[in-house]
Formats: sequence, structure tokens, C-alpha cells
Amino acid sequence: MNRRDLLRSGAAAVLPALGALPSPLWAQAEYPKAGATIRYVVPFPPGGLTDVMARAVGQQLAERWKLSVVIDNKPGGGGQIGADAVAKAPPDGYTMLAVTLTHAANVTLFPKAPFSFQKDLRPVALLAGSPMLVVVPASSAIKDLRDLTAQAKARPLNAGSSGNGTPPHLTLALFNQLTQSTIAHVPYKGGAPSMTDLIGGQLDVIFSNMPESIAHVKAGKLRALAIASPARHPLAPEVPTTAEAGLPGLQVENWTAVMAPAATPDAIVARLGGEVVKLMDVPELQERARAQGFRVDARGPERFAAFLDEEVARWGKVIKAAEIRAD
Repeated sequence: MNRRDLLRSGAAAVLPALGALPSPLWAQAEYPKAGATIRYVVPFPPGGLTDVMARAVGQQLAERWKLSVVIDNKPGGGGQIGADAVAKAPPDGYTMLAVTLTHAANVTLFPKAPFSFQKDLRPVALLAGSPMLVVVPASSAIKDLRDLTAQAKARPLNAGSSGNGTPPHLTLALFNQLTQSTIAHVPYKGGAPSMTDLIGGQLDVIFSNMPESIAHVKAGKLRALAIASPARHPLAPEVPTTAEAGLPGLQVENWTAVMAPAATPDAIVARLGGEVVKLMDVPELQERARAQGFRVDARGPERFAAFLDEEVARWGKVIKAAEIRAD
């Protein structure tokens, strides 16, 4: 057999073996493909906190990788509809899911969901967190967090939220547990109507998503009692942390992160997660995040996975103790 025949026979033996490789391995070898499209599913309506961050990250990722990133808003079911769609999507690295604290809580709130959040999805990267802000009407007699605790034990108070099981509701439940209070929960269909009633005096307090309330605080319509984060926030440096205000256990951030279908290969997850973490160091993206009230807290797949497990366990305990039910 001459050299040319030997090469031909070798190639003939190798090609069938390559063709037998699982398709994810082919995708992994050339990921990301130039000119490809990544579908970034946001399981909430356009314009919200999660959507704004996803669009910022998607834009930077598209520019960095020279491909298209399409934001696909799939609202409904407390974030479950979009999450279910991604859980069942091809695990090739071209479908991303935006997740929040809400999804960690949903593990307990929706025990009969058509997918398993922890088994059918896998962590890719944590992006940032937005701390909860404790706010009361500007005309309220409640002056600080200690005063709120005292008033809650002395008379009936109510607190609004954007719905059962949402971060404002969960933060209220945690406050009640930490202080042994019984502030009544009043659910609304969204943060905006609850904020309107708080300003109008129909509610006593809201443990709010910071972007929903900070403008009203700046305008003098609301008073911020404390911010539920480890450090003061640059958008409200005069507002004490919950630890400074006497309640260190009340630390809650409505974080946002990225997940992918569970069967997505390790190498693709590492590549995508590592790139997203790098993007969070881009000055333009950091500035946009801060302007929206976020604290950048970028973590790759392994560190985000550990954080996510902690959040699922933490909020599972709060939800069960408060007997919270989904709408």
C-alpha cells in the first residue's frame, strides 16, 4: 500500500468515528459559531429590571462575539413559562435564561411545576443584585426601622407587594419572622400600583425593589428607612443599611443571573459563563447597572451554583414558615 492509499484508508476509518460523536460535542468544538444567534429568554415583560439588564448584557455579548443576541420576552406564571421553555430547549449554548430571586423562591412555591428548576437548568453566571429598600409615605409617623418594628407590635400595619411570592413579599415575610411582627400583606398586580397606594397613604410600608421606589424617595414622596444590603448604596448614600438600623438579618437583594438547559456541555457553560463575567467589568455596562440600582456581583458557573443552592434553601424556609402560596 502506497502512502496515498494509506492516508485514504486512515481518513476513512476516522470519519465514521467523528460522525458518531454526539452533536453537542460538535457544537462545543466550534462554539460560538460566527454569525450565530443566541436566544436570551427573559421570563418577564419588557422594561422591567431583569429585562433591562438582559438587554445590556446581550448587546455587549453580541458585540464581543460578532453574533446576534435576540431578547425573547416570555412573561407569565411568575417567571415559570419562560423558564420551562429554556429547560426544554436544545442544550447547545444558544439559548440563555434570565433568572432572579423569584425563581429560587419558585422551587418551593411551585412544587408541581412541569420542569425541575434545579435538574433541568444549570447555572451559567450571576450578574448583579438590587437591594430591597424599606419605604414609608413621607407623611408617615414611622421615622426609622426600629420605629417600624415597635409600631408593628403596637398596632395593625399593612405592607404592599407586587404579588404573592415576589421579592417584596418575601422580604416582608422575613422581616415579620426576624422581628416577630405580624404586618399584613396586601398583594398587587405589579409594583407600580402598590407604590401609588403607598404614596397615597393606603399602605403603611413596602419592602420594595429599589428601582421602583428610589425616584419617589428622591422626589420627597416617600421616606426610606433602610436598605437591605451589606453597604450603603451610591444612589441613596444617606439611607442606613438594615444592619446599621438594628436588623442585620434583613439583607435581601433581588439578583439577576443566567442559566441554560441542563444538558449544555461543561465546556460551553464555562465559555459562556466566563465571557458574561468579563462583560460585567465593562465600564459602560457597570455604569448602566448602577444607574438601575444594581450592585455588580459577577460570578461564574461554580460560584453561582453554590449561591443559588443557598438562595433556594433560604427562601424555602421563609416561604414554609410564612405559609406563602403562589397566586
